[in-house]
Amino acid sequence: MTYSAAAATDPQLNGDTSGVITLDNLSVSFGGRPILKDLRGELRGRAIGLLGPNGAGKTTLIHTLLGFHPPSAGTARIFGRDIRGEANQIKSMIGYMPERDSFIAKMSCIHFVRFMAELSGLPPAAALERAHEALFFVGLGEARYRNLDTYSLGMKQLAKLAQAIVHGPRLIFLDEPTNGLDPPARLRMIKMIREIRDSGQANIVLSSHLLRDVEECCEEILILKDGRLVTYCNLEEERKANKKFLLLETRGELKGFVAAVDGLGCECAITSDHRLKIILQGGAEIRDLYRLAADAKVQIRRLAYKRDSLEDIFLKAMENGSDAGQVRPQNGVRMENDHGGS
Repeated sequence: MTYSAAAATDPQLNGDTSGVITLDNLSVSFGGRPILKDLRGELRGRAIGLLGPNGAGKTTLIHTLLGFHPPSAGTARIFGRDIRGEANQIKSMIGYMPERDSFIAKMSCIHFVRFMAELSGLPPAAALERAHEALFFVGLGEARYRNLDTYSLGMKQLAKLAQAIVHGPRLIFLDEPTNGLDPPARLRMIKMIREIRDSGQANIVLSSHLLRDVEECCEEILILKDGRLVTYCNLEEERKANKKFLLLETRGELKGFVAAVDGLGCECAITSDHRLKIILQGGAEIRDLYRLAADAKVQIRRLAYKRDSLEDIFLKAMENGSDAGQVRPQNGVRMENDHGGS
């Protein structure tokens, strides 16, 4: 069974070209203590990963966008709608899979998911139909009449996903969706998230402490530290850019080859006797390197792309995030930072 979202009924949203989420100097404080600090930027990806250490403000950001916490300053918009004044309209467009279980005791799964669909605005008959569809999609069709308190941890995670998607939202927040799952259940959850993403009918915000989950599902990442946005990275652009960075293992005299590579306008550095790092520039192609190597009687024994993993990006963000308020965009990302001296 494939994912299918309900058709959007708001004419303002059909053909909407605004960002999925726009952060406009968003700040949140609890008891006078700042939690989120002047977040700014526009998120447009089909799947956006939200990362950060414990206490960075990830869950607070999600809860603020959901309308649970009022901003202390600034605002945010979801598909162009302001969270301050249009919360009710926004709620019909979003789904939320919380990290912690929040089921109603002694309720069957089909009853619970139908109830959540009705709370999201569907009429009873449509809510029941959609509940059956959602539960078959997540793999709980055969167990949908069982009470939730008889479910295993993995089944409860699937039930939480079902209630998040039952009303066909345009934006789905997933908070630690693979938490506690064994490897086969995790793979199944990741497959469903990717299917929802690839359907083109819903955007996803995925918050997880597992970098692998985010790397496998998301196109963009947002990294928070101490309530500030320290890195925003478009992973697709990052991967394209990394195709310009090459690592070569060679055999033969390198002096003439390196000079020829420099003549192409490329950056080249010898890291050991037979290893080089090359950054392709000015339209140079890999085939040009092989041609120059043949002319210089150099054998290219191994060629690989140098690629920053998500772990590399995350660790750099944690190291550099000590500069207060310093947003570090990667590869052409639309991101602003006007913190001044704050």
